[in-house]
Formats: sequence, structure tokens, C-alpha cells
Amino acid sequence: MPLTTTKQLFAKALKGKYAIGAFNVNNMELVQAIAEACEEEKSPLILQISKGARQYANPVYLKKLIEAAVSLTNIPIAVHLDHGDSFELCKDCIDEGFTSVMIDASHEPFEKNVEICRKVVEYAHKHDCVVEGELGKLVGAQFDAGEAGGAHSAKGVYTDPDDAVRFVKESGVDSLAVAIGNSHGAYKFKGSQKLDLDRLRAIKKALMDAGLGDYPLVLHGASSVPSEIVAEINKYGGKIIDAAGVPEEDIAEARRNGVVKVNIDTDLRLALTSGIRKVFAEKPQEFDPRKYLGPARQKVKELVKHKVHDVLGCAGHAFD
Repeated sequence: MPLTTTKQLFAKALKGKYAIGAFNVNNMELVQAIAEACEEEKSPLILQISKGARQYANPVYLKKLIEAAVSLTNIPIAVHLDHGDSFELCKDCIDEGFTSVMIDASHEPFEKNVEICRKVVEYAHKHDCVVEGELGKLVGAQFDAGEAGGAHSAKGVYTDPDDAVRFVKESGVDSLAVAIGNSHGAYKFKGSQKLDLDRLRAIKKALMDAGLGDYPLVLHGASSVPSEIVAEINKYGGKIIDAAGVPEEDIAEARRNGVVKVNIDTDLRLALTSGIRKVFAEKPQEFDPRKYLGPARQKVKELVKHKVHDVLGCAGHAFD
């Protein structure tokens, strides 16, 4: 099946009240685990590539890995640039065949954010590419933590419903990433902290009332940081203390209120790490990468199957 666009996927997700997992990839094992899991669960899929992933793995290698995933599966797959930090990067990805790009100028003043997004939209739409923008600021690494110079925000700014309407109208973006208490990294929440779902509903209503229809919203920083995976990492020598993510019940409620794309990166890293650490702890003599990356890949696959089936609700919707 040829690559699809997120616009096509989102229209179906809005109708079905489910969200699609947007999983970050930067190596072969992650691509294999995610694609196989979604194929088995008959789930649509968004493969995300960040600037940091492109720097780490080389865009040519990543492109060939995704081509392999597409050729070996029958599910609809979109390829998305995650947190593009410039028009030039977005343009490069569009020219390479990405079906969706995110231009993240959320750290800029409102008018500048609009200006940059509009420029990307004008170029992308000429090439049948979909654009995601962001309004508000998430706590944590602004871009991929693996990137040199990635900004880190210690204080978030929630998305204002009225600003969201103006931003969508003026920028022309096809979907909007919102800040409602979600945050990047493994240390998201403390205590009983939860997503501001009332704010999410208010944003959705404001967009609807403004004549923008059932507009697609996106959640970044939405890994749930499963406690059992963190515990396994620590059991086998890790030191990840007080890590906590977005409660899965909040994510499930968010997708029932207009969120159609949920970004998942940290959870993949944790799952991969737990699988590797387990082998190294139990078999310290092991040095064959296949013997520790294989179990780690399986751990990621199990996580993805859980996400699409039990949290996002997109399992079984590949052929809607």
C-alpha cells in the first residue's frame, strides 16, 4: 500500500472517535517492532522522524527502512516530520516524500509563529503534504533530546481556546498540537496531576463554533511512562527515579474529544532499554547484538500493540 497522508487518516479517526499512534523511529528495530505490531492489530500508523533522528541515522537509511515497512505491510502508513524547527527542514522533508510535516514555532511570539507556519503551509500544500502546527508551550525538551542545542522549557504555557481559533485561521495548518498539561520526557507528572481535559473540550468547541468543523487536534508529550517498565529498568541496573507520564485514561478521554494523533517516543525508548538491560543483567557474557536487540524489539512490539488496542482505540481501523 502506498504512503497515505495524515489528513486522510484524521478524517476517519474523527468519525470513529479513535486516535492514531505517531511513533518516533530512529533505527531498524523500532521500525520493525512498530510496523509489525500495527500490522497484526490492523491499525493505521504514523511513523515520525525528528531532526535528531535524521542526524543520528541519516535520512537515506531512514527512508529505506520505511520503504521496507511499507512493502511488508498492508496497513495505511503516513510519514511525518516531528518538531521541524525551520522552513528549510520542512522543505527538505517534503521534497524527500514525507506525507506530513510539523513546523514547531511555538517558542516564537504568536504573530511570528503564524508567519512561519503559513510559509510552510503554502509550500506543503503545493506538494500534497499536510502540516501540523503547535500553539502553547510544553514543559521539557522542545525538540528531540538527542539533538544538539535542543531548547528545554521549564515552564509550560497552556493553549488558549480563542487563540487556537485565530491561529488555525491565520496559519492554515491542517492540525494543531495543543498544550493541556502534557509534557516531553519521562518526568511529566507528579502526584495526582492530570491533563486539563476541560481545556481540551473548550478548544474543540471554540474551533467548532468558529466554523472550522470537527478540527483535528494533536497531543505531544503523551507517553504514559509505564511504571512496570520503569521498575524493570531499575531492577536491572537503571536509575530512573520518580518518572511518571500521562495517565492512559486521560489519553483515552482525549481521543474521544477530538485528539486524533498521539505522539509516543519516551515509552518506546523505555521499552527498548528495559529489554536490553534485562539481557545484560541475566547474561553478562552476551555480546551478540541480535541476542539483546531481539528481545528489546519484542518489548517495543508488545508496548505498541497495547497502545493501539487498549489506549488509542485504533486497532482494527486500518481499512475504515
